[in-house]
Amino acid sequence: MNICNLAPSYIRSIAPYQPGKPISELAREMGLDEADIVKLASNENPLGVSPLARRAIENVLSGLARYPDGNGFELKQALSRRFGVRQEQIVLGNGSNDVLELAARAFLTGATSAIYSQHAFAVYPLAVQAVGARGIEVPASNFGHDLDAMLRAITSDTRLVFVANPNNPTGTFVRAAKLEAFIDAVPAHVLVVLDEAYTEYLEPELRADSMGWLKKYPNLLLTRTFSKVYGLAGLRVGYALGAPGIADLMNRVRQPFNVNSISLAAAAAALDDEDFVRRSFELNRAGMQQLVRGFERAGVEYIPSFGNFVSFRIRDANGVYLKLLRSGVIVRPIASYGMTDYLRVSVGLETENSRFLDSLNRAISA
Repeated sequence: MNICNLAPSYIRSIAPYQPGKPISELAREMGLDEADIVKLASNENPLGVSPLARRAIENVLSGLARYPDGNGFELKQALSRRFGVRQEQIVLGNGSNDVLELAARAFLTGATSAIYSQHAFAVYPLAVQAVGARGIEVPASNFGHDLDAMLRAITSDTRLVFVANPNNPTGTFVRAAKLEAFIDAVPAHVLVVLDEAYTEYLEPELRADSMGWLKKYPNLLLTRTFSKVYGLAGLRVGYALGAPGIADLMNRVRQPFNVNSISLAAAAAALDDEDFVRRSFELNRAGMQQLVRGFERAGVEYIPSFGNFVSFRIRDANGVYLKLLRSGVIVRPIASYGMTDYLRVSVGLETENSRFLDSLNRAISA
């Protein structure tokens, strides 16, 4: 007997998450110079690492022989000051993926269900399937969350509902009033997991008072990340904020040292680097305009985005993707999201955006 056949069927049927192609991999495959490759596939910050975070990293290198603070006191303290929450409301994770999975592990069983939208972040169904729960995918509305349909999909065995705002990979966005009305209408036995990985890229007037909502809704969990605007994708650190009881349950299933010493120090410093965050926001706004103008000039259909990426529709998306790779430009295929005619491109530096648009024009005219 093959011992692998003894694993639960829901584990054996998981299709693993496919990340963006690394620069080094493309260089090996195509015989390209890594320095000449532009990666716009993984929604990373093109400005790099926050200077304050870099300094903090250097300061902790000498202590790497020691285990990290398993409770993440200093980072929790920084988050507590910034957002006005108590430390017992915070869960730290190895990226926000980790805290999303912790929520699933803490609240789901094989007898329960979770709800998420079509075209939403791939980790939601993966986290649900990994614990044997039933995933309910609700059809999207114009590539975004149909909140009314998601409400109707809730059953007595539903324990989680995932909402990404802005959504990845479509970039769609739900206004604050509509989102709060949804949260208010969700039954008390369902935990609303509001994924705000891209909230820092929103225009200030569009940002919801989600921290204030935590005081009103005991069944709300917010998740955020340091991988995007803070430029720490390589260190994998995210966090969740919720009621103390929810955080306590998630911390019970969390690995003891799931965030390393470098990540803890870098994230705490990056949180205070307001100048870097401002520059990242402004660069993204300008880069988004540059990409949109390029798409419109080329007659390429795109989904208006509120994140740091744009999904665009293209004939023979896979063929165009391969042509872009051969030209040294990495974007993201999103066929696995049910969007076979689309590719997603992250906002880069001005020169990187120009390189992508030039390569795209050549690819679609060839």
